[in-house]
Amino acid sequence: MRRPLPQLTRIALTDGGLETDLLFNRGFDLPHFASVVLLGTAEGRAALEAYYRPYLELARNVGCGFILESATWRASPDWASPLALRPAELDRLNLAAVELLKELRSGCAIDPSEVVVSGCIGPRGDGYDPGRVMGVTEARDYHGQQARVLASADVDMLSALTMTNINEATGIALAAAEVDLPVAISFTVETDGRLPTGESLGEAVTAVDEATGASPAYFMINCAHPDHFVSLLEDGAAWTQRLRGVRANASRCSHQELDAMTELDAGDPDDLAQLYRTLLERHPQLTVLGGCCGTDLRHLTAIAEACMRPPISS
Repeated sequence: MRRPLPQLTRIALTDGGLETDLLFNRGFDLPHFASVVLLGTAEGRAALEAYYRPYLELARNVGCGFILESATWRASPDWASPLALRPAELDRLNLAAVELLKELRSGCAIDPSEVVVSGCIGPRGDGYDPGRVMGVTEARDYHGQQARVLASADVDMLSALTMTNINEATGIALAAAEVDLPVAISFTVETDGRLPTGESLGEAVTAVDEATGASPAYFMINCAHPDHFVSLLEDGAAWTQRLRGVRANASRCSHQELDAMTELDAGDPDDLAQLYRTLLERHPQLTVLGGCCGTDLRHLTAIAEACMRPPISS
């Protein structure tokens, strides 16, 4: 029997923007933004270890759990050819990504029951542009391959990050159910708070739940700044209560603006942290706090310190 996910009842941190940190702050070449290729060399594996360890130390210091997200966001079957890998080689990198996280969990100073190993699944195409929208069945079958590989590595859960459309999110939820794993579905939104395909967050969450019998463990928002969605979260609405996590961008720029940038916009960590605290005070069901593009350990440290403080008494 799989253990309950601890983040369903108490706060857990995640890391920040893995790919943007490695690329812009640490100088690693990530072809097609695929951090999974680092698992192919000793140097790359060491870089990932060095990336994750301070986050685990942060979680220990502030007294909360942590979700270790595998470096497999861009590691589904279609990415094998652009990365000059055979499908079997890509499968092995998926397994190596999970094995690294399990080793980090066993060697950290946090109670292992508070550290969740999550297999990350990204979109088939671009995380900002939905491109051709698959049907639900096609999406389930396509993402089922990576879901099976990650499940064989004995992850605790799956996370579908930067979902741009309802069909693909639904397909991944169904694929997760087929391998008997809980899954978090995380949508990305534009500056107007809507999915790139035009639906509202409420419409997207409701549609996935209706199509899957509410099989996702919870929903999240990632790869968007809080200013882009906070005003649209309806207090008390059933769909809002299904949101458990936020992994926001550091920048207030649109996806199109971010795509065109040659330098990283890291925003203001303290400002972002205060937005998280305000969001958490309004929506206390949010228990998964992390970062996305442009964020790093500085941002997560500020977020943890802001959100783990006791509320100010009146």
